[in-house]
Amino acid sequence: MTILFVFVSILVLILLITWLKLNPFLAFLISSILAGFLLGIPPEQIAGSIQKGIGGLLGDLVIVIVMGAMLGKLVAESGAAQRIADTLMSIFGVKNVTWAMMVTGLVVGIPLFYNVGFVLLVPLVFSVSYRYKLPAVYVGIPMLAALSVTHGFLPPHPSPAALVAQFGANMGLTLAYGLIVVIPTIIIAGPLFAKFLKGIDSKPLQTFQAKQREEADLPGTFNSFFSALFPVFLLVGTTVVSLQMSPDHVLFPYFKFVGDPGMVMLLSLLIATFTLGVKMKFKIPQLMDLYVVAAKDVAMILLIIAGAGALKQVLMDSGVSQTIADSLQGWDVHPLILAWSITAIIRVCVGSATVAGLTTAGIIAPMVSGGNVDPNLLVLAIGAGSLMFSHFNDAGFWLYKEYFNVSVKDTIKSWSLMETIVAVVGLGGVLILDVII
Repeated sequence: MTILFVFVSILVLILLITWLKLNPFLAFLISSILAGFLLGIPPEQIAGSIQKGIGGLLGDLVIVIVMGAMLGKLVAESGAAQRIADTLMSIFGVKNVTWAMMVTGLVVGIPLFYNVGFVLLVPLVFSVSYRYKLPAVYVGIPMLAALSVTHGFLPPHPSPAALVAQFGANMGLTLAYGLIVVIPTIIIAGPLFAKFLKGIDSKPLQTFQAKQREEADLPGTFNSFFSALFPVFLLVGTTVVSLQMSPDHVLFPYFKFVGDPGMVMLLSLLIATFTLGVKMKFKIPQLMDLYVVAAKDVAMILLIIAGAGALKQVLMDSGVSQTIADSLQGWDVHPLILAWSITAIIRVCVGSATVAGLTTAGIIAPMVSGGNVDPNLLVLAIGAGSLMFSHFNDAGFWLYKEYFNVSVKDTIKSWSLMETIVAVVGLGGVLILDVII
């Protein structure tokens, strides 16, 4: 009955979001309260569990997510993302335009949130499409595949960053493993899959043709790449050094401090504030206004994550986590496949990759404490499952359809199928990596 009550709580969460169209944060709170009553937590303790779950998870993530949003906003507004895209196009050429778009999406997608990256780069796709008379879907899908994968797989994006915190994984290692899995995944779901999409009729609206910045107004190439990718360099670098250095070394505590994800994002933002802000003639008050807008953009994401933390804490306080762990131990299914499957089912039902990933985390967490699976790979497996088959209940589905001005049928044939390929190939990459390491 315990496991049944858990599934009832999750079913209520799904129905609240998909049927009643409630905000996911409210849906998480209601489901958490229901789960508390069903699982036998004393009524006077339920509110405390919810508050503890919200505070515990947000305490690890507020700096990472908010600083990441601010950095992404600055990369967009300064023209650094346009410079990165233009540079890659000049390197790859028109013949390899899909590869250029894929790399552009990957590079820009690491520091930018998906929606920001989409709105920023789609005008570039349309410009290339019009200029070289290429099908817009053919040009755009590789870029969108890269943006989507970085959003689902790689910290400091919200869902993977939250999973790293919940599972006690190493953010640097997760990022390094994620890049290994991401590259073949976006190659297959991007340039290779795009070859089959040339026949899709797409007439991008003129409304979405954003004005390009003048060359003289763009930051330099090195500055753009360095500022956008500095968090990646710092995370991976400090992780590698810490693994090679003895804990007794006098510099070890300082590397651990600098390598903390929150400190990485803070340092990266401060550096970019100078390199992409002050150096590009932005006034400090103007930059602060940009950061306020960026914080507003991720406020609801933070609340959704907080709600997921509340549900996880209720499950933990009720003791159901151990019950689930005991039940799962008897399943003849690889833990990574099980985590992926649960996430994929919730994703298809709810539509939100973030909600799917964070909901699964509360269910699958006992596997980590049992030492049955690498927590870094578990983050990636859940990330892959969270991208499974985007359809009518996913905002990304409609964002793509309206911007590219394609039919619902063609949206499913291109966007939805691309997301499915990403999910399946991503899982395959994680399983291969699991065998190797």
